[in-house]
Amino acid sequence: MNRPDDMDDIPPAQPLGALPALLTRLIGYGPLLAALAGVVIGFVLFGALRPDIAILGILVMVGFLAMLPLPVVTVTETVELPAPAADTFETEAFVEALAEPALVLDRRGAVLHRNQAATRQYPGLVEGKVMTLVLRNPELVSAIEASLRTGELRTFELHETVPAETWDKVTVSPLHCPRTDWEAEDHRRLLVTVQGLTELRRMDALRTDFVANASHELRTPLASLIGFIDTLLGPAAKDAAAREKFLGIMRNQADRMSRLIDDLLSLSRIEMHQHVRPTGSVDLAGLLREVREGLQTQAKAAELDVVLTLPTGPVLVTGDRGQLYEVFENLVDNAIKYGATGKSVEVTLSEVDRPGLRYQVSVVDHGPGVEPEHVPRMTERFYRIDAEASRKKKGTGLGLAIVKHIVQRHRGQMSIRSRPGEGLRVDVLLP
Repeated sequence: MNRPDDMDDIPPAQPLGALPALLTRLIGYGPLLAALAGVVIGFVLFGALRPDIAILGILVMVGFLAMLPLPVVTVTETVELPAPAADTFETEAFVEALAEPALVLDRRGAVLHRNQAATRQYPGLVEGKVMTLVLRNPELVSAIEASLRTGELRTFELHETVPAETWDKVTVSPLHCPRTDWEAEDHRRLLVTVQGLTELRRMDALRTDFVANASHELRTPLASLIGFIDTLLGPAAKDAAAREKFLGIMRNQADRMSRLIDDLLSLSRIEMHQHVRPTGSVDLAGLLREVREGLQTQAKAAELDVVLTLPTGPVLVTGDRGQLYEVFENLVDNAIKYGATGKSVEVTLSEVDRPGLRYQVSVVDHGPGVEPEHVPRMTERFYRIDAEASRKKKGTGLGLAIVKHIVQRHRGQMSIRSRPGEGLRVDVLLP
């Protein structure tokens, strides 16, 4: 009788398939079986036990042991974890080697890795956080989404105004081989690099402002110098009295130009580094005492007192000592110049409870004060309420502009309050 072809695939019956398992089970109880068998044989030889009953007893014991579970043996296996993928290690090493801030993002836009420069510049961008949720900029969101979708490079300029005005060139680059299909890749990665443009922009702006301001402010004293020199070379060449008078005026004009240039250079240096926060430690109380001592000559000449109200111990703040000295020297000097009729200038250091701010320095004079409409513009460059009076007091119109930029660099705040006949009050708040 012929069998169907498909019956050839059916394995033959194995009636003894359970025998290996039974033998394995009995071998597991080998020592126990040997001990029991020894006891039974002892009874047969020395105890007059019938052999057939002994054999039956051994079989019963074997059957009983065959039904018991085998002893549990715990096997510990050592598993070696796989090493990190070579491409991941190489990507992180490449990012760390970049001097500019750089971050690697996954397909969700979350940070996988950041180098040291990115850690310093963006401390809130920790690994695992979505970059666009920390830096909420529409252009950044659009660039990351477009690059993830198309696999193409995106570049734009990031302009931030808080806490200081900065410019950065941001490049979003897909991490993949040119010959691969970006849409088919399951593990998409983006490299985001940030190139700082702030100093270049500030240099361009400062160059433009310096030329415009210098040409405007230096034109008058230069014209005066040229006119007096022509007079001394011509009609007053032999007039000793006129020569002495004109030389004195020329000296004053030259001093004015020197002060103006010094203030312009100081303002340029401050603006260039305004986005870099100072890291030094300054005793504010001791610094205010030094400012008062340095201006004692001007105070005595104006016949007024500079009254300090300070805490007993040192007051430490984070800042640039030279720049903070310039801030309070300018404020106290202005109070002496324009508030001399009040016979006193009050400088007070106190603590405040404001978000991010700890100390307040107030400089108050009791002079004539200014009209309210002038107050918002007093920190503008070369803004003068009374230009002639300012020139007579040897002012350049840049003092409060310098103060404002230094306070902004220190992440502080500045406010000016004044009314006619009530003097002027300037408050500087620092972290």
